[in-house]
Amino acid sequence: MDKEKLIELLNLDLENEHGAIIQYLTHAYSIGEGEMSCEIEAMAREEMRHLDWLAETIVELGGQPSLKRGTMNMAGKEVPEWMENDVGLEQGAIDQYKEHIQAIDDAKIKRLLKRILADEEAHRGKFEHFVDKSKKEGMKDVRGDRQDSVTKTLNWGIEHEYTVILQYLFQSYMTGNEEAGKQLEDQAINEMQHLGWLAEEVVDGGGNPRIEHTKPDQSTITTDMLNADIKIEKEVAEAYDKAAREVDDAGLKELLVRIRDNEKYHIDVFKDLLEDEEEGKSPGIGGVNLPDSGG
Repeated sequence: MDKEKLIELLNLDLENEHGAIIQYLTHAYSIGEGEMSCEIEAMAREEMRHLDWLAETIVELGGQPSLKRGTMNMAGKEVPEWMENDVGLEQGAIDQYKEHIQAIDDAKIKRLLKRILADEEAHRGKFEHFVDKSKKEGMKDVRGDRQDSVTKTLNWGIEHEYTVILQYLFQSYMTGNEEAGKQLEDQAINEMQHLGWLAEEVVDGGGNPRIEHTKPDQSTITTDMLNADIKIEKEVAEAYDKAAREVDDAGLKELLVRIRDNEKYHIDVFKDLLEDEEEGKSPGIGGVNLPDSGG
C-alpha cells in the first residue's frame, strides 16, 4: 500500500474517533451526573487517546491529521436509544478497523490498529450493558430548553473551546518545535476542561449544550501558529471578562473568571514560545523549524 493511501485510511479512522468523542460526551452530559456518565466520559477519553496515536502516526508518514468529524448517530429521544446508537457506532468502528488491519501491510501500524480495536470491542460491551442499565433505571434526558442570554454565552464558550482544542492539537502535531508541541498539547487539555465545565453548567441551568466549532487555524509554520493563538486568546479573554461582569450568579461568575484567567495564562505561554522561536530559529516549510543561518 502506498503512503498516500495509508494516510487516507488512517485519517478516516481519526475522523471517526473524533465523531465518537463528541457523540459520547453529548450523551454523558445529557444524562447528568452519575456512574454511567463518568464511564462514558472515560470511554470518550480513550477515544481521544486513539485520535492522538493516529494523528502522530499520520505525521510520521508525512501527512496532515484531518480535523473533520466523522460518523455520528445523534438520533433518538430516550437514553436506551442513545446507548444502542453507541453500540452501533462501536460496531462500525470495529468493522472498519478489522478491514484496515487486513488491508495494511505495515507491521507497526497493524499492531497499533489491533490495540485500538481491543478498546473498541470493550466499549461495545459496555454500551450493550448500558442499554439494559438505562432501561432498568429509567434514565431520562436531563437537558432543558432554556435559551436565554446566559445559555447563549455558555454555548458560545463551548464553541470557542472546541475550536481551539482542534487548533492546538493540530498545531502540536505539525510544529517542529518540541517545546511548543508540548505546550500546545497542554493548553488543548486545559481547553477540554473548559468545555466540560461549560457544558455541565448549561445542563445544570436547564439548557442544552451545543458542541459545535468554527474553523480552526491550520498554520504549519510555528510562528504563524503562535501569532494566531495569541490573537484568539486575547479576544476570548476579553469576551469571558465581559460575560463575567454581566452575570449575576456568583458561581457562574467565578467559573467565567477562572476560565478568563486560564486564557490569560495561555497568552503568556504562547508569547514566550513566540519570542524564543523568533530569537533562536526561523520557520521552515511544513512546520519544520530550521536553524537560523545568521546571514
